[in-house]
Amino acid sequence: MLDRVIERLVAEHLLDDRRYVDNFVGVHAARGEGPLRVRAKLHQIGVTGPLVDECLAAFPDWLTPAQTARRKKFGASLPSDYAERQRQARFLRYRGYTGPQVRAAMGFDTDINDDTEDL
Repeated sequence: MLDRVIERLVAEHLLDDRRYVDNFVGVHAARGEGPLRVRAKLHQIGVTGPLVDECLAAFPDWLTPAQTARRKKFGASLPSDYAERQRQARFLRYRGYTGPQVRAAMGFDTDINDDTEDL
């Protein structure tokens, strides 16, 4: 009985892993969380594999949530001294952003698409 219900829900796309992961990524990115943290949270709830990789890679813009999170916490002006840059960079790394994403969010000239870190 339960198997038939699950099959029907899957057939009607009411139970869809891709849609769940896409939505999860979008919601957590809107909260200011980066791809590394979102991946960790998905792993915590038992969602792993290539679907997670695809959904994280398909998310259109990780830079905007990183900039928004930085601005919300530290204000609009970019840090001028080394200690403050490090403080803000640590905050963004804690939020799950990659090195190139952190540098771009803090106004450094970097090619965010040249991200060699694993997501």
